[in-house]
Amino acid sequence: METDDTRTRPEAECGHCRRGAYDFPLTMAFQPIVDIARQEVFAYEALVRGPNGETAGSVIAAVTETLLYGFDQACRITAIEQATALGLVGTSAALSINFMPNAVYEPKACIRKTLETAARVGFPTDRLIFEITEGEAVTDPAHLARIVTAYRAMGFRTAIDDFGAGHSNLNLLAQFRPDIIKLDMVLIRDIDRDKVRQSLVRHCVGLCDDLGILMVAEGIETLAEYQTLRGLGVQFIQGYLLAKPGWRRLPEAQFTDFTTV
Repeated sequence: METDDTRTRPEAECGHCRRGAYDFPLTMAFQPIVDIARQEVFAYEALVRGPNGETAGSVIAAVTETLLYGFDQACRITAIEQATALGLVGTSAALSINFMPNAVYEPKACIRKTLETAARVGFPTDRLIFEITEGEAVTDPAHLARIVTAYRAMGFRTAIDDFGAGHSNLNLLAQFRPDIIKLDMVLIRDIDRDKVRQSLVRHCVGLCDDLGILMVAEGIETLAEYQTLRGLGVQFIQGYLLAKPGWRRLPEAQFTDFTTV
């Protein structure tokens, strides 16, 4: 059914595309991932919200298995459209989009609408990052490997979200060789007071350096956490300390008063 020329072939929907369409309104909030060494935004993560800013949990709770494919497509399209409308193209930052591996039945076919949307609004596809979400188990590792391989061949970067918690573990790292891993906030919370967490993160930094993987620490909320992570060699961070998710805007990261400590 699918050829390699998915970027140019006419619109042709298969059964997956026609059924389970997600017709509910949604929007995105954007939170920066910051390079603290360069004091600049590396990427913005698109976080799903309801049309009036309702939480991601309330939106996702209404997504049935039948709607999973359509929801995944709607999130990708909305993230690209809104990020472009908010001016992300005019910056050097990438756009990081969460995706559900179990919602992708064939990588080249399922990416078609994403590519069409990017072309329509003028968003550079080489600045797209796709994060493998932790919320669902990887039921078919071989299938996920095909997705990652296909995305890499098309020039996309891939990331493992919430690494170190739930389904995101060393097996995913070994099998799929992502470009980026994002340490779960469970490993980050109160790290300044926890020697075990410090040791784990220190070794993760070394592991990522050895493998050529960029590591992001998520969920930084306090200056003490920031100082500890910086001392452990972490360069990329995300969290409320620098910026909360911006609904209908791209928030600026706040470096003032602590980047020199």
